[in-house]
Amino acid sequence: MREGIHPDYRLVVFKDASSDFSFLAGSTLKTERTTTWTDGKEYPLYVAEITSDTHPFFTGKQKILDSEGRVEKFQSKFAKFLKK
Repeated sequence: MREGIHPDYRLVVFKDASSDFSFLAGSTLKTERTTTWTDGKEYPLYVAEITSDTHPFFTGKQKILDSEGRVEKFQSKFAKFLKK
């Protein structure tokens, strides 16, 4: 490989922001934060908003966030198409 053109590939700890779930994986992400993993070594830390622990596809629990009645507005607008 040519020197200086490839990103730094290393092990990174990914932590879910909404749960206490973490996993260690190889990545080229750059981050300033670090954490100590279960093996006692220190690794870079990346905090992700959604991981497989909280994503509805993997958990089977879908959450619908409807803060302004958007679903009802959509359903009433397109109700004539749904009746056919």
